Amino acid sequence: MIPILTPSESAALDRESAARGITPLELMENAGRGVADAAAALARGRYGRRAVVVCGKGNNGGDGLVAARLLTRWGLGVTAVLLAAPGEFRGAAADNLDRFTAAGGRWRRYSAARLERELGRAEVAVDAIFGTGFRGAPEGDHAAAIEALNGSPVPVVSVDIPSGVDGESGAVRGAAVRASATVTFGALKPGLVFHPGAGLTGLITLVDIGFPEDLVRSDLHLIERADIAAMLPRRDPETHKRSTGVVLVVAGSRSMTGAAVLVARAATRAGAGLVTLAVPEGVLPVVQGAITEAIFLPLPETSAGTASETSWPALREGLESAGALAIGPGMTTDPSTVALIRRLVAGSPVPFVLDADGLNAFAGAGADLAARDSDAVITPHAGEFGRLTGLKTNEIMDDRVGHARKAAGEFGLTVLLKGSRTVIAEPHGRAVVNPTGGPFLATAGTGDVLTGTIAAMLAGGLRPADAAAAGAYVHGLAGRLAAEENPGGPIVAPDVVAHLPHALAAVQEEELPS
Repeated sequence: MIPILTPSESAALDRESAARGITPLELMENAGRGVADAAAALARGRYGRRAVVVCGKGNNGGDGLVAARLLTRWGLGVTAVLLAAPGEFRGAAADNLDRFTAAGGRWRRYSAARLERELGRAEVAVDAIFGTGFRGAPEGDHAAAIEALNGSPVPVVSVDIPSGVDGESGAVRGAAVRASATVTFGALKPGLVFHPGAGLTGLITLVDIGFPEDLVRSDLHLIERADIAAMLPRRDPETHKRSTGVVLVVAGSRSMTGAAVLVARAATRAGAGLVTLAVPEGVLPVVQGAITEAIFLPLPETSAGTASETSWPALREGLESAGALAIGPGMTTDPSTVALIRRLVAGSPVPFVLDADGLNAFAGAGADLAARDSDAVITPHAGEFGRLTGLKTNEIMDDRVGHARKAAGEFGLTVLLKGSRTVIAEPHGRAVVNPTGGPFLATAGTGDVLTGTIAAMLAGGLRPADAAAAGAYVHGLAGRLAAEENPGGPIVAPDVVAHLPHALAAVQEEELPS
């Protein structure tokens, strides 16, 4: 897993490293070298090439000045364009402006015409305007410089984060650099991971600049393929269907039979050895005709064709042989159905994943989720999360990690907050970010596929946070594989289901079917 440090944590890392004797000048020198390497690569050479480095007055600008000095030494023609007067630079940034000047470096104060002229003859540009501590919207010359970089065909290397992106959240509230590459230091930053900022970074390179390894501490990480591979169980020769996991799916209604089918199919494709699909008795013939590999449990239904509260005894018996439970997709908010869902949540003896109408059953009463007998994963999107917590969507988006962590702690369960990118938070505060997925999953039913995938992981013995992380990663990868198979065209939820085995094989580095 790759650590993700907030701007305040990054500042603390700088201070703690200084206390170990690692000076800001040393860190800046190493950071600038990483930026210079990336810039030289984008310039496709050194001698005879030209670079323009656009510098703010902070440490980010200091990193850029180190890069400018090194690029000059390597034979490039470099101009540093300063967005502040030399006397406004402080600390290590001021020292590196002096070193650049003493080495014969060429710098000019910013003007729109000057930057346009330098960009017109450069092979590469370096964005060293703002760092990860930036908030709000750029103004004046800073905004104009960002727009000039974006308006030029010259590839841009951003220092630590594209200027204009909020390092804490990835928010973009004004002009922001669209980088070809971003060189970041020590750890990832939230602004590089969460959209829309993540969409502006280009290729990210994480550079070790000398921070002591034991000081790079975080309870937020980006999950990687190897992490998921280590979680997934492998089937031994003596495996049988019940040992690989039994899932009970409670889903669907007269008007939404497809949701039930998608959850059950996904659970099977994601590795469950046996799936029991519990649906209102009136829709049983429909779902039996759509899925052949499940067994079925008809439930007493309401006049609206939804599962009735009187279904509890049959479900309680079904849970005796299950390893995990999936609840909610397509069930509606009929009062009797809501009562059934709440009873299932309170009384399930096995871990469960709760989604869609399962979450809506707790609208305005999210705290009631804490009253349960088993482990659980909830999988809300921002709207559902808002109904559980009373928060507005913009409040949630401003701090998705913080709100997911708070809800996980208050509800005593794992929260998978969907979005770009998905956050998985545990009750004790640890959180991970899933890098797979994308706009190709923005189609009806893919959330139901995720529910079934996580349920299969729970039934396979994974702890809730690992089941959520593995399920999200495999689900997102399956979506990408489906999209690659249908370039230029939309995909639908069954395409994602069909690619779950391919995604599992890719994670485990098995040979993919041709």
